[in-house]
Amino acid sequence: MIRVPGDKSITHRALILSAVATGRSRLRGLLSGEDCQSTASALRALGAGIPELPDDGSEIVVDGVGLAGLQTPASVLDCGNSGTTVRLLLGLLSGIRLEALLTGDKSLRARPMRRVTGPLGELGASFWESGAPDRLPVRVRGRKLRSARYRSPVASAQVKSALLLAGLTGGAEVTVVEPTRSRDHTERMLRRMGAAVREAVTKEGWEVSLGPPPVELEPLDLRVPGDFSSAAFLVAFALLGGVRTALKIPNVGLNPTRTGLLDVLESMGARIEVESLREADDPRGESAGDLVVSPSELRGTSVSGHQIPLLIDEVPVLAAVAARADGVTEIRDAEELRYKESDRIRALAENLAGIGVQATELPDGLRIVGGEGALGGEVHARHDHRIAMAFGVLGALRGNRISLDDRAVTDVSFPGFWGLLSDLRHGSGAVTDR
Repeated sequence: MIRVPGDKSITHRALILSAVATGRSRLRGLLSGEDCQSTASALRALGAGIPELPDDGSEIVVDGVGLAGLQTPASVLDCGNSGTTVRLLLGLLSGIRLEALLTGDKSLRARPMRRVTGPLGELGASFWESGAPDRLPVRVRGRKLRSARYRSPVASAQVKSALLLAGLTGGAEVTVVEPTRSRDHTERMLRRMGAAVREAVTKEGWEVSLGPPPVELEPLDLRVPGDFSSAAFLVAFALLGGVRTALKIPNVGLNPTRTGLLDVLESMGARIEVESLREADDPRGESAGDLVVSPSELRGTSVSGHQIPLLIDEVPVLAAVAARADGVTEIRDAEELRYKESDRIRALAENLAGIGVQATELPDGLRIVGGEGALGGEVHARHDHRIAMAFGVLGALRGNRISLDDRAVTDVSFPGFWGLLSDLRHGSGAVTDR
């Protein structure tokens, strides 16, 4: 039995919302990875009392400063490599009367920001780009915002969350309409803290509304479950024969807006059982349970449309599984992957081809022909933790010889990943540093 670190998406949101709550929040199971450290550091610079994040997930206490209590920072807010940090903070800070300049590392400065600042501008938010157009650094000057209804062309939890956070601090009622439902951690947490958040299916798509915004947020008492996206790599390793018998992974977050990968894997023939499911029907909580995974004979499949938002972060590990499945796997409608830590569509296609897998890059996805032959070659992680871990899984399987140029990047979301993988594998296969 093994354990995975706390959910990254929930950790970001718990830190941000407890910082602007009124009262004392108690948080357990937080992820201490580099992305979440970036969020904690930025909140401290804004005047929030965020303790150091413990590696063991033990409890921390956050005394919230209230919805208007954050202050203009003394220096630039460095969001590191974390797109979630910068995009959620751009939303949160656009409704608070302060001024801040946000930036990040080289990789984050190459990622587009207008996909968030543009929608926020419809609420009256003010931004100035200090460098290249549509890129960090971006300066935000907070103000009271106006109510708005925004129809998003893509299902994006980051865009939706940024708008909800802006409405929260800017005193505006906000409605976001997505073509399909994206992950709903922000909505669940806001309801838990006393905000009026409504969700509904309409003829336009999936509609989420905030408002009227509360005067204050109630503090959180929260245990963060294990990160499903991190667990997915170990699930894949077990399915592909990396373990002799069933692998049990306890306390994994099973929010239905995050677990689309399970449905796809089961359609491919995966043997996965869920035990001890809890909080499954609580719209204010987060479902969690234990995954029991057995080695399986897998076949190719097709993934597209409404499935994609429910597994967008798991496409790299799905691609790794597809490389070992019997037949063809096609992934479509996933253009959003081009705007992650790397262009994940291109990174996957080129790296798969580089180790001997027949893979075709499509405008909005991938076509992968699976097989059983030994794989070998060099993999470029491109500063992307999920690319590194996906090929780490393939490299650890019997008979494969794959070298990876950057193993340390996995600390962004899964500290200790390589040690866990080493403990699990049979002593064959290798993932090496070049």
